[in-house]
Amino acid sequence: QVQLVESGGGLVQAGGSLRLSCAASGRTAISRSVAWFRQAPGTEREFVAAIRWSGGLISYADSVKGRFTISRDNAENTVYLQMNSLKPEDTAVYYCAADRRSFRVLLTTDGDEYGSWGQGTQVTVSS
Repeated sequence: QVQLVESGGGLVQAGGSLRLSCAASGRTAISRSVAWFRQAPGTEREFVAAIRWSGGLISYADSVKGRFTISRDNAENTVYLQMNSLKPEDTAVYYCAADRRSFRVLLTTDGDEYGSWGQGTQVTVSS
């Protein structure tokens, strides 16, 4: 089992930046791909970005490409989401999640394939 704790959310003006962190613990944490999802009130959960356990493969939602960067530091068991040029439509609760499977070769954007979730961190972008 993998435990995840997000941090770094907050209130920022449009055009600003935030960096979210996802600290992972658990014996198999280092072998799991990690993704960020977000959910705004009244909307469905949305895939944002994912990074393979080895860090060699990354995927982004079209809505954040060129603005967000996902990275991981396996020595620190932490995954980051650097968010630049933030827009009001980025406002949501952001969750990190760890893949159900260890050492998956390809990334998945399907939230049902992620078995461990953090508690979420609120990101609010004002216009």
